[in-house]
Amino acid sequence: MPEQCDPRPYDALLLLSFGGPEGPDDVVPFLENVTRGRGIPRERLKEVGQHYFLFGGVSPINAQNRELLDALRKDFAEHGLDLPVYWGNRNWAPYLTDTLRTMVHDGHRRIAVLATSAYASYSGCRQYRENLADALAVLRAEGLPVPQVDKLRHYFNHPGFIRPMIDGVLASLAALPQEARDGAHLAFTTHSIPTAAADTSGTPADHTRGGEGGAYVAQHLDVARVIVDAVRAETGVDHSWRLVYQSRSGAPHIPWLEPDICDHLEERHAAGVPAVVMAPIGFVSDHMEVKYDLDTEATAKAAELGLPVARSATVGADPRFAAAVRDLLLERAAAERGRTPERCALGSLTASHDLCPVGCCPARAPRPAAAGADWRGPAAEARA
Repeated sequence: MPEQCDPRPYDALLLLSFGGPEGPDDVVPFLENVTRGRGIPRERLKEVGQHYFLFGGVSPINAQNRELLDALRKDFAEHGLDLPVYWGNRNWAPYLTDTLRTMVHDGHRRIAVLATSAYASYSGCRQYRENLADALAVLRAEGLPVPQVDKLRHYFNHPGFIRPMIDGVLASLAALPQEARDGAHLAFTTHSIPTAAADTSGTPADHTRGGEGGAYVAQHLDVARVIVDAVRAETGVDHSWRLVYQSRSGAPHIPWLEPDICDHLEERHAAGVPAVVMAPIGFVSDHMEVKYDLDTEATAKAAELGLPVARSATVGADPRFAAAVRDLLLERAAAERGRTPERCALGSLTASHDLCPVGCCPARAPRPAAAGADWRGPAAEARA
């Protein structure tokens, strides 16, 4: 097998995502899965679920994952990469545990995992690893073989992730009224998280104090700078820009990353900018937090202000992203075989680590997390 398309030691790829409801009856049970252990009353979950009910109780995320799954399989086949691709979710069907059980029954023992979260944070990385550990514990309790699972590195700065977003921003600028185009402001959006979680995101060397945001903020800022530089090179215009946040869901007394996109639109309008492009760089696809928080809520705020806005596309199932996943997989496979692969990365930050070190994106309370330096591995799990 040619070195450039050799997936060994991996015998399967798992696409691991968040999941979402696919009908009105799914909404509250889905939210119960997401918030399990937090003691949130069912009536409150019904209120939160109104965002989903506006869209018929259907989150776009599952359909988008099916599209990505198809794109990955197509890309693998076109490049001679004979590796099956499976899909599992944390919070809705197909559930992660069920998918891993199927993979084990199909004979897979060394599984690479792509999480649909590009950046370092507890909720975007370690929580996925905790869910993997929980699922593997179930398999072990059922007497099944426990496979080795390796999470592919963060891909926030991989060219196949960034370049589709550059094109999306350029297309959004072109869609603005011509008289507003050159003065348009770029608002790069991502999910707000508690400042305490942001400050402890990434490796221990990345952690900060005083709300600087650790690896989570640094990685987003680096991606935003790459996009701004590319837009300048393409258009000759140096647009003003800022990293802003959306989708806050925590208690009001707990500090979260700010400014919120709607507050930022008000501030930019007051400052006299003629238009804003909202670029959701923190999200892989146009799921509910993009469709509601940006396309519905933020767009309504802009209309109220009389401020022209355009929302750029997320990466989704872009063929360049599918090719990036193949690249990430083969890169990690080569490293596991003792090779030194070339690691693609744009911006000032280097390619992310393969194996999360101890203390990376720590949880509030210690829990087992697979696919990291603090995981004991299948052999030790089997003896436990």
